[in-house]
Amino acid sequence: MGAPANPFVVHVARLRHGHGNAEESAHVVCRGEVERAGPLREAGIDPGRSVVPAGAEAEVEVTVRPFEGGVDVEGTVTAPWEGICRRCAEPVSGELRLRVHERFADAPLAGSTDEDFYPILDDALDLAPLVRDALVLELPMAPLCRDDCAGLCPQCGADRNEGDCGCVAPRDPRWANLDVLR
Repeated sequence: MGAPANPFVVHVARLRHGHGNAEESAHVVCRGEVERAGPLREAGIDPGRSVVPAGAEAEVEVTVRPFEGGVDVEGTVTAPWEGICRRCAEPVSGELRLRVHERFADAPLAGSTDEDFYPILDDALDLAPLVRDALVLELPMAPLCRDDCAGLCPQCGADRNEGDCGCVAPRDPRWANLDVLR
């Protein structure tokens, strides 16, 4: 028994080599596990960053249209994410829903570089790199549990979202000489 089939591979031979109708398109929906989307650590979550959880599935819903030398892919990528709030260290999660519009080509087209296109191999598109790239670029770099999160007290470590801890910020000794002016 070999490795499981890649759920993000889309065969486009019929679409590309069909009747030559540029108006032809195909609606494609793929769902599968994303390979290492986000800065993963052995512990699972990198504090202060977010990741697509291990084993979570992403969904790709795109329209594929042929053009001379390749195909155009446009649609959405949806996946869950999780992380740690940068202020209070509580777990936080959400869902990314991203618009994507990329091109796939057999070989670089005139005036372009390899980086402008994803490759078409044997009349098949592998949407997995597109999915991973889109998610990694849009994952929250420093997630918050909510916009008005008060964070942790720097003196006692109490969660200031649950109430005031009563700590008083220490005085900065560099300003002590100015206290006589009060």
